[in-house]
Amino acid sequence: MEDYKSIFSGFRSREEELIPLLQKVQDVNGYISPASMKEIAGFLRIPESRVFSVATFYAQFRFAPIGKKHIMLCRGTACHVKNAPRILEELENQLGIKSGETREDLEYSLETVACIGACSLAPCIVVNDEVKANLTTRSVRKLFGQDKKKRGANGHGPAV
Repeated sequence: MEDYKSIFSGFRSREEELIPLLQKVQDVNGYISPASMKEIAGFLRIPESRVFSVATFYAQFRFAPIGKKHIMLCRGTACHVKNAPRILEELENQLGIKSGETREDLEYSLETVACIGACSLAPCIVVNDEVKANLTTRSVRKLFGQDKKKRGANGHGPAV
């Protein structure tokens, strides 16, 4: 169990702190668990349903762990016209997961985002905080070390 006392330090138990508290818990844990929502509700003295309602309303909050390498594929207009759908297909093939999923080994998670604001670098992805630009299906295979010989033992995703 997380040390919620340290996470909540600096907050004053006011309902208007709900979103900043959700953000802080996600920053510390990587996601917001049901136990975290219960702790937040107790700290703010509000119903758990209120915490859940707010947390699920905003797309910024995650409710499951993400991979050590969190990949966000831009699907904005510039990326789309420069083959982002094919890049997504190649990423899914290389990683063995679909957009919105995390691999069982927690090595990779993959999601699409509306825009990352790097249109001149299209198509691009962000891996953790690093932008990978001007992608092709070939560069995706190279980035993730994939060819038929390098696949993991189960035949899916990079050998890690």
